[in-house]
Amino acid sequence: MGIDIQNLIFEFIGGLGIFLLGIKFMGDGLQKSAGDRLRDILDKFTSNPFLGVLAGMIVTMLIQSSSGTTVLTVGLVNAGFMTLRQAIGVIMGANIGTTITAFIIGIDIGEYALPIIAVGALLIFFFNNQKITAIGQTVFGFGALFFGLELMSSGMKPLRTLEAFQDLTLSMSEHSLLGVVVGTLFTLIVQSSSATIGILQGLYAEGAMDLDAALPVLFGDNIGTTITAVLAALGASVAARRAAGVHVIFNIVGTAIFLTLLVPFTHYIEFLQGALSLDEKMTIAFAHGSFNVFNTIIQFPFIGGLAWIVTKIIPGQDTMIEYKPQHLDPIFIQQSSALALDQAKAEIVRMGEYAHQGLEETNNYLTTNQAKHSDMAMQIEGALNSLDRSITDYLIDISGGSLSEFESEKHTILMDMVRDIERIGDHFENIIELIDYKISNKVVMTDQAQEDLNNMFDLTMSTVRQAIRALDKEDREEALAVMQKEDKIDKMERTYRKKHIIRMNEGICSVSAGIVFVDIISNLERIGDHAVNIAQGVLGEH
Repeated sequence: MGIDIQNLIFEFIGGLGIFLLGIKFMGDGLQKSAGDRLRDILDKFTSNPFLGVLAGMIVTMLIQSSSGTTVLTVGLVNAGFMTLRQAIGVIMGANIGTTITAFIIGIDIGEYALPIIAVGALLIFFFNNQKITAIGQTVFGFGALFFGLELMSSGMKPLRTLEAFQDLTLSMSEHSLLGVVVGTLFTLIVQSSSATIGILQGLYAEGAMDLDAALPVLFGDNIGTTITAVLAALGASVAARRAAGVHVIFNIVGTAIFLTLLVPFTHYIEFLQGALSLDEKMTIAFAHGSFNVFNTIIQFPFIGGLAWIVTKIIPGQDTMIEYKPQHLDPIFIQQSSALALDQAKAEIVRMGEYAHQGLEETNNYLTTNQAKHSDMAMQIEGALNSLDRSITDYLIDISGGSLSEFESEKHTILMDMVRDIERIGDHFENIIELIDYKISNKVVMTDQAQEDLNNMFDLTMSTVRQAIRALDKEDREEALAVMQKEDKIDKMERTYRKKHIIRMNEGICSVSAGIVFVDIISNLERIGDHAVNIAQGVLGEH
């Protein structure tokens, strides 16, 4: 047979590994150098779906992964930053943005891959500056991407002489649906359409496959790439699952449209190939780009329809965490500072309710170990930070006016309360990190420790809830009840700590479980302190 199968497989899978590592490194490096701006781009530019398409394109070009952008979008939809309709625009843009990788591959600089890797490594290892390291990571990834491709290509060279492969490509040119299935399955396995399209470019360049067979595989690759978003959305909220669902529907509908138009589309690509004198790799890149641009243009007017379909397919209530404040209208500041203070108080109560919900989710995470609870709690923590900034700014604006002595007193108390509630968020974030540590290091809690934690959680949660209720109703009775509960929390913390030391001394409980336990109860005790501060504010003893 004359083909060294082992060599073929080793070069192919090794090359694929290096290629995927390259794309990941490149995306991570770009993300680090762009920082939080990516999220800001998505948040700011999605006021209408057309801008959403542009934002999706830009972010995907930067992080080199349409799945990455979709996952970011899923997070933003989850957090109430973005509606489903806006998210659909971003997802369409992400599909266009991902074609940039195919164009980069089309500019064949494979022979310079190793020196590019060397430059990247130099930047990573010889500079202590984080920015330069991030650029080094990007350069290294860029080189690795091409080096991996070169390896894959040389591994695939002998394929065209292999009879079974020739038969397969012949069947694919005759039955375009088979090509779609092959493309979809391959991308499902590799989880990167950039990689499978890179392989396709290599096969087409080697003459191992003609255009009739390559285009259906290309369509299939676009369906396969949706798997990452689907996996990211599995445990997530209803809104997140819908965003991932849109990604799948968008690519399946696009493939169906283009399969019916396969003949004219093939002619169009052949025309481009001749008119722009494209080489084989660039031809596939242009086909990929054209597919996604046309698909977006065709489906863009039906964004409302897509949202409606996916809401029907994935029913359920959205649990949206609304980051944006609801009561802080600047008009009140001009009209009456007393009214404005009441508005601020209403927003602080809402913030307090979020803090209580975050604690509940943290407790659920502790008892179930399900990531959806920690995700929800972390989103609430993000909302608390966001509301903290908004309310503090609003209160600062109020203090610009002339306040009576009573108003000034109330103003100071509200300022302190915002800080207390924000700190509650920081403490349950600490607890989530401790639970993450417990899960990843397989730390086992004794039944007694678990029961103690549950008791302390219950008491802390009811204390926080009561403190917020006291604030809302300005109820002194409730506030006094909170002060009494605080004593209980302190005593409970001391008792549980002692019991725990006894368990450790008797060897019933491991040291790492001990550290996690003690840290969780001390965080809960601090949350109790913040609840008391709120109650003291209600009683006017801050």
